[in-house]
Amino acid sequence: MSKKKKLTTSAGSPIPNNQKSITAGHPGPVLMQDYQLIEKLAHQNRERIPERVVHAKGWGAFGTFTVTNDISKYTKAKVFSKVGKKTKVLSRFSTVAGEKGAADTERDVRGFSLKFYTEEGNWDMVGNNTPVFFVRDGYKFPDFIHTQKRHPKTNLRSNTAMWDFWSLSPESLHQVTILMSDRGLPKSPMHMNGYGSHTYSFWNDKGERYWIKFHFKTQQGHDFYTNEEAAKVTGQTREKYQEELYGAIERGDYPKWDVKVQIMPEAEAEKTPYNPFDLTKVWPHGDYPLIDVGVLELNENPSNYFQYVENAAYSPSNIIPGIGFSPDKMLQARIFSYADAHRYRLGTHYESLPPNQPISEVNHYHKDGAMRFTENFNENPDAYYEPNSFNGPIEDLSAQEPPMKISGDIRRYEEQDKMGNYQQAGDLFRLFDDAQRKRLFSNIADAMEGVPKEIIDRQLVHFDKADPKYGKGVREALKKK
Repeated sequence: MSKKKKLTTSAGSPIPNNQKSITAGHPGPVLMQDYQLIEKLAHQNRERIPERVVHAKGWGAFGTFTVTNDISKYTKAKVFSKVGKKTKVLSRFSTVAGEKGAADTERDVRGFSLKFYTEEGNWDMVGNNTPVFFVRDGYKFPDFIHTQKRHPKTNLRSNTAMWDFWSLSPESLHQVTILMSDRGLPKSPMHMNGYGSHTYSFWNDKGERYWIKFHFKTQQGHDFYTNEEAAKVTGQTREKYQEELYGAIERGDYPKWDVKVQIMPEAEAEKTPYNPFDLTKVWPHGDYPLIDVGVLELNENPSNYFQYVENAAYSPSNIIPGIGFSPDKMLQARIFSYADAHRYRLGTHYESLPPNQPISEVNHYHKDGAMRFTENFNENPDAYYEPNSFNGPIEDLSAQEPPMKISGDIRRYEEQDKMGNYQQAGDLFRLFDDAQRKRLFSNIADAMEGVPKEIIDRQLVHFDKADPKYGKGVREALKKK
């Protein structure tokens, strides 16, 4: 048996007694000078950090991304530079609406986030298990999330608020259809796809830009719970996803996903009958087929959940040379909002926490602030501003993206998509077989419990516009409730 280590305060001072407080006589009172007691109590009060505003309940693991197909002609990003190249990844899966203590097996969109520790810096792929979302403009995102959280008076989740917002936001129908389908309640993180959802961009050494959609296709196959099955599971455990993911990796049954991309030449975005930067739309695979890129494998459980999963901070703003953004309005909003949320939740220097530290060299001129726990990144203390004459860090022109063409006036635009809000939702509905449609209708009817008739009638019109059989099926399911 190894020699036991000495118990100390957080400053390294030896602790002679960790069982009894210092008191003035027996039985007391306790003295303020018992700094060891105060430190212990004060730290306990701070063992929890504010939970995420969304995606509060999550499960994560480390893994490896391996390149299996050369796509270097599209991007200069070194993470894709050669077949066989491996990159360490930290994953986090999550529900959107539930709080930290919510049950894993609730019908909800699942977050699907990956942090790639590349030699050029951290690249974060912050997506979901669906290729689309409820809204296309970040201006509407806070209002949507309010409908998913607790009512300010009842402190209960509100079906009325949810369907009221969706019925007044017809662009949500595509995502609502996915959410209420079988894929809205996967059995585990391993049994769902992941998507970048947004349109991103690749750019290469020639300065050519391509628009990109990322896909992570599960090798475990899709599996799901019905509402009734999920209710039984929730009655047995609220931690089903954590149990499944952690247990699979501990057994050596490492989950895997095939990583693929859709690629659109930059100029073609002006020719599509839909807005390729609209987060409520998908790109037809017949026009832009999936191209193999690599394999994601999760193979290591974190040694400390709080340290590596709760402290993990993902943001679309973390990109590397060869990967860029697009005019996607939701993406543009998230570039700001995610990093800003981390500064609030974890502190100014959240990127210095272990799960967020890049493996590449870090040099910047950010100074001081709360929770500064690193030395100056510049070895020369005189180089604390830029430009300077003291050999401080300088710009790297090789990371400069090619210019992105824009046109039009500065204004708040109404959506001008020729495809509209209903075609793709209807196309998805028409892909479902009779059993899938029956479960879709039943799930929607369950979720409409207690919702005023006026709101239900408004939503039924959207179902009708997607496909008359869609609206008819929901009406029949509602009659049975």
